[in-house]
Amino acid sequence: VFLSRNFRCDCGNSKFKNLQCKLLPEKGKVNSGNKYNDNFYGLYCICKRPYPDPEDEIPDEMIQCIVCEDWFHGRHLGAVPPESGDFHEMVCQACMNHCHFLWAYASQLAVPPLTKVNSLEDEGIVLKVEESEEQKKEIKKESGVEHQDTKEEKQLEQFNEPSTSSGSACPEVKCTFFSDLHILTSEEPVCKLKELQSKPFLKKDTATFWPSNWRSKLCTCEDCLTMYSELEVQFLTDECDTVLAYENKGTSDQETERRDPLMDTLNSMNRVQQVELICEYNDLKTELTDYLRRFADEGTVVKREDIQHFFEEFQSRKRRRTNRMQYYCS
Repeated sequence: VFLSRNFRCDCGNSKFKNLQCKLLPEKGKVNSGNKYNDNFYGLYCICKRPYPDPEDEIPDEMIQCIVCEDWFHGRHLGAVPPESGDFHEMVCQACMNHCHFLWAYASQLAVPPLTKVNSLEDEGIVLKVEESEEQKKEIKKESGVEHQDTKEEKQLEQFNEPSTSSGSACPEVKCTFFSDLHILTSEEPVCKLKELQSKPFLKKDTATFWPSNWRSKLCTCEDCLTMYSELEVQFLTDECDTVLAYENKGTSDQETERRDPLMDTLNSMNRVQQVELICEYNDLKTELTDYLRRFADEGTVVKREDIQHFFEEFQSRKRRRTNRMQYYCS
């Protein structure tokens, strides 16, 4: 299914004459928020091929980029994707170049891609390669992740905590105690992104893969929010924008549609009311079936007046039955 963020249908705009949108009649003549790409012509990925591709004999999974919303073959991302259960979202190569600030976060948050073994690459076999301690140290040095003292480790722990919903990533005023003296000290607003950019980090010409809660760890200071707006990626700080959130909402909506209104009504009643409702329902079903069977046997059409007459007679019979009943309480 192709989903596009903030996209509206074209009916009612200048492309169609004398066709008004029934969903949003007040919609403007030009849908400025609509962005058309090759997906609208059935072409996907950097290879600009259809899906499914009748000429492609290589089995490959298609993954959607959360920024541009295009779909990509796993083999065209510049890196071998991790197992599908290891990551929740992907940002393609072009969008990583557009959102260059994400590289600073990638060294801390992104899920590392798989590593191919050269001897098995031609056979299409992908293996996870365990690195030795020395290799890990060298990788950390290259990406600028090796901690030099405990102070940096504490800063990393603070960074890994989810950001608040207030839209501010700045620490509150802190109170430092020296014996019996309370000295109130305030710190300048701290930007998580600037802290990461002050350390060396590695940029690659590849897509990146992200875990489920990575958006909550993006900086939401005023400067960063302005940058997101200029790059038109404000949605990156919205946890409700994720694919997982849409899937959960779709599942919830389906469960609601599958629910039986009659059973919901029964569950809200006491035992006596349930029995009475079931009896009334069975009486209505039996009488309506017998009434309509006469039209079927005679081959005549059921009209609106016939249905109205049936319900009037049904209500009249119900009132007569109710008036004859007497209830006794012991």
